[in-house]
Amino acid sequence: MSFPDLSTDLKAAMPELRGRLLANELLGPLTWFRVGGPAQILFTPVDEDDLAYFLARLPADIPVYVIGVGSNLIVRDGGVEGVVIRLSPRGFGEIKTEGDTVRAGTAALDKRVAEAAAAANIGGLEFYFGIPGSIGGALRMNAGANGGETKDVLVEARGVTRSGEKVLFSNAEMKFVYRSTGVDPSVIFTSALYRGQITDPATIRTRMDAVQHHRETAQPIREKTGGSTFKNPPGHSSWKLIDAAGLRGFRMGGAQVSEMHCNFLINTGDATAHDIETLGETVRERVKANSGIDLHWEIKRIGIA
Repeated sequence: MSFPDLSTDLKAAMPELRGRLLANELLGPLTWFRVGGPAQILFTPVDEDDLAYFLARLPADIPVYVIGVGSNLIVRDGGVEGVVIRLSPRGFGEIKTEGDTVRAGTAALDKRVAEAAAAANIGGLEFYFGIPGSIGGALRMNAGANGGETKDVLVEARGVTRSGEKVLFSNAEMKFVYRSTGVDPSVIFTSALYRGQITDPATIRTRMDAVQHHRETAQPIREKTGGSTFKNPPGHSSWKLIDAAGLRGFRMGGAQVSEMHCNFLINTGDATAHDIETLGETVRERVKANSGIDLHWEIKRIGIA
C-alpha cells in the first residue's frame, strides 16, 4: 500500500531542514528480517540540531517512530503511518574514548563501541560485542548479554523530545529495568557516555572472544532474524519454555522457530511480517498452555498489519 505524500508540505514548513525526507519508502530492506511495508515518511536527519529542528516543527498529530539498524524490529506488511526517523552513522555514529570513558552516537553499532573500548584498554563493555544492534536500541531496551547490561556502564544519555527539546538523562534518570527504560518513549536518544575500567588488553580480548564464540555456536546469526524474540520471564529462560512446548523448528508460512536457538524466529526466505508475528503469537499461546507462563515480546513491532 501507499500513503498520502506529506513530504512537500513538510519541506515547505521547514525551509532550513538539512536532512532527507522520502515518501513511501520501503522499510523491509532496512530490517534484519527483510520484511515490512513502507514508511509514509522516512526522515534521516543530518545531526542532533537537524533532528531537533524537524521535531519542533512537525505537527503534533503526526506519529513518530525511530529505528536503528533494524536488528530487533518487525515492520508490519501494511507499512507505518506517520514519520519514521532513522539515525545514520554519518551523523550519529561517532565514537570517542578518553581515559576510562567512551562516548558514542546512537547510530554506532554496539559491536563497534565494544571494539573502540577494547582498543583504548577500557574493560566492562565487552558484552556489547555480542549484541547485533545500535546504541539507540541498547539505551531504549537496556540491552545486555553474557552477564552485562547497559545500566552497568552508562553514565548519561542525550536525547531530543517530541517537541524538539534537547535533554540529558543520568543513569538514575534512565530508570532502567530488565530490557526497558522508564524514559518517555517519544524521546529519541542521540548519544551516550559510558565508563568502564582500564583493563589489561589480553583480558579484554579473552572476554570478547568468549562472547563471539557464544554467538557463533548458540545463535542463528547468519539467518534473517531479529535476535531474541521474547524477554526471559523471572526465573526462566524463554528458549527452554519454547522447547518444552515442542516448538523447536515449528513453521508458519515462511517463518520458523530456529532449530539452533528456540528464542529466535527466522525468515526462511519468503516470510511476510504477518507470518513472523503470527508465529510469535502462536508460540506465546502454546507456551502459556504448556507451562502457564506468559512470554512478552522483546522484539519491537510497528505499523499496520
